[in-house]
Amino acid sequence: MIKEGISHLGIFFLGVLSLFPLSVLYILADGAYLLLYFVFGYRRKVVRENLLNALPDRTLQEIILIEKRFYHYLASLIFEIVKMSSISKKEIEKRFIFKNKAWVQAYLDRGESVLICSAHYGNWEWGTLGIGLNFHADHYPIYKPLTNPVFDNWFKKVRSRFGNKLVAMRQTMRALQASKGKSSIFSFGNDQAPSKDESHYWTTFMHQPSSVQLGIEKIAKRTGQPIFYFKINVLKRGFYSVDCIPLCLNPAETAQFEITELHTRFLEQMINEEPAYWLWSHKRWKYKPKAELILSKN
Repeated sequence: MIKEGISHLGIFFLGVLSLFPLSVLYILADGAYLLLYFVFGYRRKVVRENLLNALPDRTLQEIILIEKRFYHYLASLIFEIVKMSSISKKEIEKRFIFKNKAWVQAYLDRGESVLICSAHYGNWEWGTLGIGLNFHADHYPIYKPLTNPVFDNWFKKVRSRFGNKLVAMRQTMRALQASKGKSSIFSFGNDQAPSKDESHYWTTFMHQPSSVQLGIEKIAKRTGQPIFYFKINVLKRGFYSVDCIPLCLNPAETAQFEITELHTRFLEQMINEEPAYWLWSHKRWKYKPKAELILSKN
């Protein structure tokens, strides 16, 4: 009961904080960066280890520079997410521009459905809001519920603004069945590691043995729905663009694991080009495979 009360108090505080303009929130973000990186060292060991293992060709000086840029961006991202509960449609449309969206909308206009693949890169949360605003179809973002039910309900409500219909990961197939016959968008993150028990496919990602979710591939091959990768570009603080890139338009014609390798390699290229905007504080490589399961694919 006490924990629930504290959670509600925290949500009230976040709601008040979200009413401040972004210019003020970014000043707070600069202070948060100093605290996160220099004072508390939030997950610095995890971030440094991830960077060193994933970017072996970078010098230590380059790694430290990327690390600092990541933490500075992370601090801004935290306050941008806080702003989500009150940000207007006009503000999102100004700050999050979708390019080549006509390619996706063409399928929707024909009454067909598409699958969207993206990652914890840039401000993926604003991206979720932006999809709901930019495409004329029901949008179903697939998400992993938080362990705190109070914050999970709040976050679900915030993410559901502008028409989004959030679906818990384990309810994906039910939602797909319910939306059958209507044009829809199902969006997935492709960089979240499966649990140890669900790690059925291993490949090499960012120079490390990595388990990869197979859900996107399974659904695409079952439904025949085309896959687009939404590549988020950070233009400057608080401003983004999204490239809507056809990743696989004929999934039924692909070989086993081909789609999984396609989106894994695409993300890998994105990270190598501009590494500071990926979520390095995530324990992506927590589980290790048995040696005979590793598929060494570069």
